[in-house]
Amino acid sequence: MERKEIVEVPGGDARITWFPARRARLVLALGHGAGGGIEARDLKAIAGGLPAHGVTVALVEQPWRVAGKKVAPAPKTLDTGWRGVWPALAKAGPPVVAGGRSAGARVACRTAVELGAVGVLALSFPLHPPGRPEKSRADELLDAGVPTLVVQGGSDPFGRPEEFPDGPYELVEVPFGDHGFAVPKKAGIPEAETLGTITGAVTRWTAALRE
Repeated sequence: MERKEIVEVPGGDARITWFPARRARLVLALGHGAGGGIEARDLKAIAGGLPAHGVTVALVEQPWRVAGKKVAPAPKTLDTGWRGVWPALAKAGPPVVAGGRSAGARVACRTAVELGAVGVLALSFPLHPPGRPEKSRADELLDAGVPTLVVQGGSDPFGRPEEFPDGPYELVEVPFGDHGFAVPKKAGIPEAETLGTITGAVTRWTAALRE
């Protein structure tokens, strides 16, 4: 059964929605993007699938989202909110993997070593703004400092898989996926198959982390 927890952090209240595993060996904490919340299809799929594999999933909503605001604050503020939530994530007991989608992935990369995360899951990492490859954020990913999995849509305008530099991370491509992992109907790939690609990659990677 999922449960919700309000955590007071600098800037307001954050919210954690917990999806517990019966015998958890890891906690996978996932933040949302700058344009949406924890209802994103990939976050919901991971929260629904990973607990059966011994991974408690914690979906984290930043204070701006809990307060009902539509525009995300600056990256520094997002990092502060994530740091504030971390003690509540860590007190669950198992080692914590930091992660998130888009802006949430950037937060996880920037703070992983500092907070003691055992890995980073970067969903739809925004390598650059659409149409602006010269504005690369690759350094955030390359400097994460812990085992890292990137799950990236093959047609993501924020960075297609072939645009990513070589580095100390694993990258799994979601065929034809956009930034939200939506796949055009003409591709002939059911959404269930796309979500299975995502959850399968995360399940396999987290299992290897525990070995």
